[in-house]
Amino acid sequence: MATTITMPQLGETVTEGTVSQWLKKVGDTVEKYEPFLEVSTDKVNAEVPAPVTGVIKEVLVKEGDTVPIGTAIAVIEEVGAAKSEPSAPSQPAQSSQPTAAAEDRFSPGVQVASANGNGHARSENVVPSSYGASGGLAQPMDAAGMEEALRKASPAVRKLAREHHIDIRSIRGSGANGRVTADDVLTAASMGPAAAVGQAIATGTNFGATPPPSFAPSRPSTPGTPPPSGTSTYGEPIPGTTIPLTQARRIIAERMVESKHTAPHAWSMVSIDVTNVWKWRAREKDRFERETGYKLTLLPFFMRAVVESLSVFPLMNAKFTPDGIYVNKDVNVGIAIGLATNLVVPVVKNADQLSIKGLAIAAGELIDKARRGKLGADDLAGGTFTVNNNGANGSWASAPIINAGQAGIVTMETVEKKLLVQDDDSFAPRYVMNSCLSLDHRVVDGYVASGFLADLKKRLEKMGPAGAL
Repeated sequence: MATTITMPQLGETVTEGTVSQWLKKVGDTVEKYEPFLEVSTDKVNAEVPAPVTGVIKEVLVKEGDTVPIGTAIAVIEEVGAAKSEPSAPSQPAQSSQPTAAAEDRFSPGVQVASANGNGHARSENVVPSSYGASGGLAQPMDAAGMEEALRKASPAVRKLAREHHIDIRSIRGSGANGRVTADDVLTAASMGPAAAVGQAIATGTNFGATPPPSFAPSRPSTPGTPPPSGTSTYGEPIPGTTIPLTQARRIIAERMVESKHTAPHAWSMVSIDVTNVWKWRAREKDRFERETGYKLTLLPFFMRAVVESLSVFPLMNAKFTPDGIYVNKDVNVGIAIGLATNLVVPVVKNADQLSIKGLAIAAGELIDKARRGKLGADDLAGGTFTVNNNGANGSWASAPIINAGQAGIVTMETVEKKLLVQDDDSFAPRYVMNSCLSLDHRVVDGYVASGFLADLKKRLEKMGPAGAL
């Protein structure tokens, strides 16, 4: 039976997707839950798992093409749907030729032919022994166990396993219900030569004739995929060359141009004395990291002041529509995160209901997921206002572009130690930070915007150092 695969909807507001890369080609075998396609949208990049086990019969959309959600993109002929099947002896026998699934570089295993109930031959991937996350040999897994391990792993974990040349089906997961986690994959990858030995055991590879591949830790790159032209082996730009646009970079460019052309940007800045907050953070940061595992930065303090100011100036939490200005009921704060080749804005939902500690944990989780490429469509959807920590790179002032569909974006700039004149005309060393606001002038005017910034300044200057997180 043939199954038609359609472009999935990777997000509530997503209407189209782009085929970034076919991980399988026509004629290749694909197992149920195995990624066979990478899709990019304006929200997220994601792998698409196969809903059935079978053979890729037809590819309907070329790489780089963008199609609406629901468009047919591929056809998979399910296993057992062929009109005729070769017969096989009733006695199990060692297969002399591996199937396409065994030849897949990320699906190592020994092919064993056996007879099913109808007398037809069927093949199974059987790994004699597998590595657990602890690095020791785990108990053998049969075909059902390996499929279960593959099914439980998230798309991001499966991608991470491919980047590190790890057969995910040979890992005993340490997560809930045996789920393979990213830490399990990284642990297996960090085993170095031992991992190569494990792969040799799993595949029956004879390393006596051919030297084993190097498993030394390095910056990951997709195995078998050459780097884009204009970049070196690890993707750094090479002067004098042109780097092709990735789908993510193309979408970012389109959205930035659309925002600047659609929303008339205005800009304002205030200088904030954050000495008390700085001391508060210094007092709490070590204990916080021990208890939560996340570093305590100025970001959650800033976010808390932002959501409090948004409650006083709700127009800053609004958006322009053809029917009027819609004031959002929820306060969902996006965090602009710049990555090496990408820009993402994951969202802390209902940020106004979180304490400083809650904001720090929520932001820390999103930043960690962003750096590991594990953000999902839900993490990026629903933002109503955005904060941007440009100061992490030493920026003193900036004029960010508004995230489309929002009224403003506010920045944290670098913190500098300065001598400031006090009320008694004396000088004192203080920690000072600028905060810059870009606003959609269709939604708010300077009066509201300057009022928002003034309120934000007041709240940050009064915050700490005797408060509770």
